[in-house]
Amino acid sequence: MTMLSFRVDEAEAAEAQRWAEQLGVDRSELLRDALHRHLLRLASENDAKTWAEQPLDAGEQSLSAIAEWGPAEDWAGWADATG
Repeated sequence: MTMLSFRVDEAEAAEAQRWAEQLGVDRSELLRDALHRHLLRLASENDAKTWAEQPLDAGEQSLSAIAEWGPAEDWAGWADATG
């Protein structure tokens, strides 16, 4: 693991500490999780841009028709088959 160090406003540091205590985790864990979630959000925004710039080709779109087929059989009647 790599150590990151940065400065924050005292009020934000106190709020982070309060949340960490309320959640029962170390402040470092709280901040690692927050950074991880923020990086995932940024990556998802980039994914959306990529999809818009490079839409699926015909071969990739052909799979969507299969996804719409639904189940091959209706298994609803088997709900009471356990016994």
